[in-house]
Amino acid sequence: MAELAMVPRWAEVARHRRVHRLGLLQGTALFVGAVLGPGVLALPRLAAAAAGPASLITWGALLALSVPVSLTFAALGARYPDNGGVARFAGSAFGGHTAAAVGWWFYLAVPIGVPAGALIGGEYVAVSLGLGESAIAPISCGLVVAAFAANYVGLRLSGRVQLLLVILLVVLLVAAVAAAAPSVEAANFTPFAPHGWHGVVDAAGVLFFAFAGWEAASHLSGEFAQPRRHLPWATTLTVIVVGVLYLGLAVTTIGVLGGRAAFSAVPLTLLLAHGIGDAARTITAVAAVFLSFGAINTYVAGGARLGASLAQHGALPRVLARGGGAGEVPRRSLTVLAVLAGLVTMTTVVYRVDLDTLMRATSACLAAVTVIGTAAATRLLPRRSAGRLVAMAATAFAGAVLASCGIFLFVPALLGLIAVMVSGAARRPGRRPAPTRAAIAAAPAAPVGPAGRSATGPARERITT
Repeated sequence: MAELAMVPRWAEVARHRRVHRLGLLQGTALFVGAVLGPGVLALPRLAAAAAGPASLITWGALLALSVPVSLTFAALGARYPDNGGVARFAGSAFGGHTAAAVGWWFYLAVPIGVPAGALIGGEYVAVSLGLGESAIAPISCGLVVAAFAANYVGLRLSGRVQLLLVILLVVLLVAAVAAAAPSVEAANFTPFAPHGWHGVVDAAGVLFFAFAGWEAASHLSGEFAQPRRHLPWATTLTVIVVGVLYLGLAVTTIGVLGGRAAFSAVPLTLLLAHGIGDAARTITAVAAVFLSFGAINTYVAGGARLGASLAQHGALPRVLARGGGAGEVPRRSLTVLAVLAGLVTMTTVVYRVDLDTLMRATSACLAAVTVIGTAAATRLLPRRSAGRLVAMAATAFAGAVLASCGIFLFVPALLGLIAVMVSGAARRPGRRPAPTRAAIAAAPAAPVGPAGRSATGPARERITT
């Protein structure tokens, strides 16, 4: 579920680590954590169920897509260092309505993604420890309640703990791949495409969940000591690390488990068991609890702050803006997320909504954010530059992934429509007016970045998130 995590999550980590300026290694660690997450514990099974061994093509294609997408966000962050991230770039390129839609996609992906992350943790714990399916719902609900309770009292996991959880996940993946690799059998890769090529496309809709998070480069750009120098290298190193881990896990999951890969609720446990035996069950169960709670806690914390920021700028009802200042707890925004997450969790438990559905809905929102972010880059980056050409390719690829979400496209479409209506109402007479061109022109000049360009992009209407 790391992928949600995105902006608020890693900006939150950087703040609580009290790191004023990030270096190459610190930035790379945060980027790796922004892309990896507990979602990867379940994604190999969902991909195998959608496409069988042919899901390896989807893994490879999305990894290839990640190259232009990640480089595009790195280019934006390096040229316009600002923690406002994708919403800021969307506002600069396309106006306040688009920025509001992007903010809503982030904000309301939280109550969808939180139950998904909790369900992953609950399923891993219940199955690994042999507690039975009846234990999944109580464990999942417990994780959700614990995360919201911790945020209501203002508790935050320290940045060091968050990074420790990331390291734990990386070590688990490496250990599982290394332990299972000798047991890979060629026979498990046949039939290669049991569901046809449609299954390969279908797998992209859920697997994008694993590859969201590259926009963290733009959101953390303001934290780097030397963004123009460190951002491209941090992004490149992250692509390499994530690519090796994802492809290694995907290949060993199919090659070792074969047909079981599509049905096993705990594929990582089975892979790790090849190396350490039954102890793998306890280790992965404990790891699932910490990873799930850590991700949920930071998603909730960042989402609540994002909601307060959106309310301050008219993209959400202004009553939710209270508590959005530094060091404060945005309890009103948090309450909205708690109610929505509770409804989604209750619906998931009562109507047995599967993990695949939750992750596809979240992926659709994240894919929409990626399309807008890369499209904004085609307008903000210099004409005839290599970065602009890469951004155009990234937009085309991201658009193809968004199209693969199928019926789940209605989620970002509906949220975007509501966001535009709400932000439009905030600009009607009698409310806070939108800044005019004259007012923007009369405003103090934005800080000038390298090469004499504005550090915040073109002088258009902006929403800061």
